[in-house]
Amino acid sequence: MPRFGAHMSISGGIALAFDRLAAIEGEALQIFTANQRQWQPKTPSPAEVEAFIARRRKSPGVPVASHDSYLINLASPKEETTEKSISAFADELRRCAALTVEYLVIHPGSHLGEGGEAGLKRFTANLDRAINQADTGHQVMVLLETTAGQGTNLGASFEELATIIAGSAHPKQLGVCYDTCHTFAAGYDIRTPKTYAKTMAEFDRVIGLEHLKFFHLNDASKGLGSRIDRHTHIGQGEITIEGFRNLVNDPRFADHPMVLETPKSDDLHEDRENLKVLRSLLK
Repeated sequence: MPRFGAHMSISGGIALAFDRLAAIEGEALQIFTANQRQWQPKTPSPAEVEAFIARRRKSPGVPVASHDSYLINLASPKEETTEKSISAFADELRRCAALTVEYLVIHPGSHLGEGGEAGLKRFTANLDRAINQADTGHQVMVLLETTAGQGTNLGASFEELATIIAGSAHPKQLGVCYDTCHTFAAGYDIRTPKTYAKTMAEFDRVIGLEHLKFFHLNDASKGLGSRIDRHTHIGQGEITIEGFRNLVNDPRFADHPMVLETPKSDDLHEDRENLKVLRSLLK
């Protein structure tokens, strides 16, 4: 069955994310490797890196992804933002490599009024620059996250993600993270067996299902095609429980990591409840 998990806090030490995951009986982990709202965050010390790797050995088989900083915009037409973004993303890749984190999730950025075609070219070129600058080889796979297409954000269509992969000098190092809320808000329906099959067939035709490596499981507060990114709890939004039933029982994703990014408090009660719902859907 899919490996369900959640995005976990690294407060108090990055290795504690595994303890928080264990507390909800999760099987897949997503973290930030540093403060996601600072250009030059405090990074894990060598001792913290060693502790994380040691703790990971006690959780064999748990796939781990990091989400990049929200400040990074590799599609920006502003030179200062571009240079900061390239440097910051290269640092993200180096931290992931040091921590043995195999996936790094990134939003394809915002063109800020310059147009989608120009934004995609800029993002792809700057992503390549960051990968080259990091010089971490193939230790970390970069996952392009599907987006809701809010404002000038890129990545709402499968075609845009396919354009990035095809245009990159490192296509084998790129994959896709499918966010259920974002993709639904972008207009891709999964609520019935028929619409689910159509959406996945479209993904396979345009990108290829072999590129789909990771899922964010979030219900959507707003409707199909709304272009509004608002996460809510599983089965409590517009995707409905049936949409998630279709996804988690797809045999093609039987071993894929699927992590929650739903609202939660410090006691992790919401994560436990959402995972209970997801597991109840398995046939």
